[in-house]
Amino acid sequence: MADFKAIETFMWVVTLGSFRGAAQKLNTTQPAISQRIAQLEREVGVRLLQRDRRMVLPTPSGRQMMVYAEKLIGLRSEMLEVIGDRSAMRGVLRLGVAETIVHTWLSQLIKRVNHVYPNLSLEIEVDITSNLQSRLLAQEIELAFLLGPLTAPTISNRVLCDYPVDFLASPSLGLGKRRLTVHDLAKFPIITFPRKTQPYEIVSSLFNRPDLPPMRLHASASLATVIHMAIEGLGIAVIPTAIVENELADERLQLLSTNLQIPSLTFSASWLASPDTVAIERVAELAAKLAQGSVIVDAPQPARH
Repeated sequence: MADFKAIETFMWVVTLGSFRGAAQKLNTTQPAISQRIAQLEREVGVRLLQRDRRMVLPTPSGRQMMVYAEKLIGLRSEMLEVIGDRSAMRGVLRLGVAETIVHTWLSQLIKRVNHVYPNLSLEIEVDITSNLQSRLLAQEIELAFLLGPLTAPTISNRVLCDYPVDFLASPSLGLGKRRLTVHDLAKFPIITFPRKTQPYEIVSSLFNRPDLPPMRLHASASLATVIHMAIEGLGIAVIPTAIVENELADERLQLLSTNLQIPSLTFSASWLASPDTVAIERVAELAAKLAQGSVIVDAPQPARH
C-alpha cells in the first residue's frame, strides 16, 4: 500500500518541479525525497517522474497519480480543519512580510502562532511587495503579507487592513501649526518607501512637477531609517501613521496638515492555491483578526478520550 508521506512528497515534487524544492517545502533532504519517490514507484509499479535538464515532470502515469494525490492531500486538510487538533498543525511555514507589518502587529502574530499552533514554525523574510510577489509565484515563500490584493489567477487573497499615509516631521522644522501646500512641502527633502513601491511612485508623482524646485526624494528600504531621519529633522516622512504611534505620542514627530491626499495602503494575505493550505489559511485568519483589532478567542478543542 502506498505510503501517505510518499504520496505527499510526489505531489510537491510535481508542484514545485524539483526534488530540491520539495525537500525545502517538507523540511527534509533531497536523498530522502528521492528515496520516497523510488519507494512509491516500486509500489505502484510504474515510472511516475521524468527529469530533463531544468525540472522534474510527471509521466502520463504520474499525471494520473497527481489527480489522486491532490484529492488525498485535500481530504487530509479537510479532516484537520474539521477535527481541529492544534498540535497536528506542524512543520515550517515560509512567510514573506512587508516592513509596515513588521512595525505594527507582526510580533503579536508570532506570539499567537506560537501559542495556538505550538508545532508550527515560521521562517520570516522581510521585503518590498514586488519582490514578495515574485517569491510567492516562484514558491520560495508560501504566505505573504503585502500590498494587495494580488491579481494572479493562481493566488488566493484575504484583505488584512488599510493604513492611511500622511506627512510627518520633527517639531524642530516648525511646520506643525499651519496648513501646508505642495510648494511648502517641496522646500524640504521628502523621505519615504524604496523605489519600485506603490508609495514611492505616488510621492514621486506629487513632487515631480515643473512648478516645483528639483525634487529631493530620499528612499529607503528600512522604515526604521526613514523614521530616524524624520526625527532628526532631515526631511518630511511620508509613511503610515500606524507605524509611528509612539513617536507621535511623545512628540518626537508631528502630523502635518496639508492639502494633499495620498491613498491608504491596503495590505492582504496572499498565497498560492494548493490542496494543502490549512496552515496557511489559519495563519492568515489570525493575521486578519490582529490587523483589524479583533479579540482572538481560542476555539474549544474536541475532547480526547
